[in-house]
Amino acid sequence: MHAPLIRTTSERDHGRWHLRGVRIWSAADIARGHRAFVAEAAAAYITPNNNTPAREAPRVHPSIAILYTEGEPDPPSNPRALENFRRAAEALGMRAKFITKNDGERLAEFDALFIRDTTWISHYTYQFARRATADGVVVIDDPDSLLRCNNKVFLDELLTRYSIPTPKTLMVHRDNVDQIIPILGLPCILKQPDSAFSLGVAKIHSREALSAALASLFAKSELVIAQEWLPTEFDWRVGILDRRPLYVCKYMMAPGHWQVIKRETNRKLEGSTIALSIGEAPEVVVKTALKAANLIGDGLYGVDLKQVRDECYVIEVNDNPNVDAGNEDGILKDALYREVMGVFLRRIHERRRGVPA
Repeated sequence: MHAPLIRTTSERDHGRWHLRGVRIWSAADIARGHRAFVAEAAAAYITPNNNTPAREAPRVHPSIAILYTEGEPDPPSNPRALENFRRAAEALGMRAKFITKNDGERLAEFDALFIRDTTWISHYTYQFARRATADGVVVIDDPDSLLRCNNKVFLDELLTRYSIPTPKTLMVHRDNVDQIIPILGLPCILKQPDSAFSLGVAKIHSREALSAALASLFAKSELVIAQEWLPTEFDWRVGILDRRPLYVCKYMMAPGHWQVIKRETNRKLEGSTIALSIGEAPEVVVKTALKAANLIGDGLYGVDLKQVRDECYVIEVNDNPNVDAGNEDGILKDALYREVMGVFLRRIHERRRGVPA
């Protein structure tokens, strides 16, 4: 194991010292008053003097940790896709290791972290992203992307500021509820600000249903997002990585439902996924998705859009988008996984050379 900083805890018992604990440290854990000493010690260790022949540092294969949760109900990648990512990493000369939420102390062992777990801000996934970033580890998706994509109020303001088309939207608070129907009409869509996977999203058909839904949503948040309803047979999803389109899919609506996912008691129904080549998708769809994703960063994003005739509207930008074997990889196949791991490998090498992120 390679670790630049380790803290050990020892205890003296009956005249003998015993090791009680070992913990990997990051630079952020060093007390401010000790940092100059640590910098001197590190410089003395890696800089040969006149009496010590220089040693070439051992070349270590880059390593990547893939964070996931076994048995997660809505995973961003199914087991076959996770294995494809691992195989692609190893084919490029990287060591790949699956980790879980219990492995936070091990992040400094790796050169990169790939989050293939459902992300939330009040969640260990965000803490993993922050800690890995502080340790100098390449992370997808980075903590800034998680913050931006998980806040739909921020997203709406950002897209509006840069004139990216979205459905007609109203930020609803308790004092402007009476504006929803005059501005958006019925039916309309209500969303809680951190909704995901079709959870926390409701289609409203009547004033009575609107009052009931708002009461439930206001119990969780001071703001609710209301949008006009744009009926379409499918949603576009454009996967963006490193500011370039990676894949394009049509997500068909679940049978007899207005969303891609229909949740019923003890079961979940999903519409089919149709993968297309980038060139097969309408140019307006790909360009609009790129423009929206590039406002967030250079990570891996899934941009959801609706197309109504010649107009294209961004519904949301998702961090940690789905990459499932048999769905999003329908066109690129194994090349999709190599593309993702290739970006990690390039960023690891750039980080080692000191190229600014």
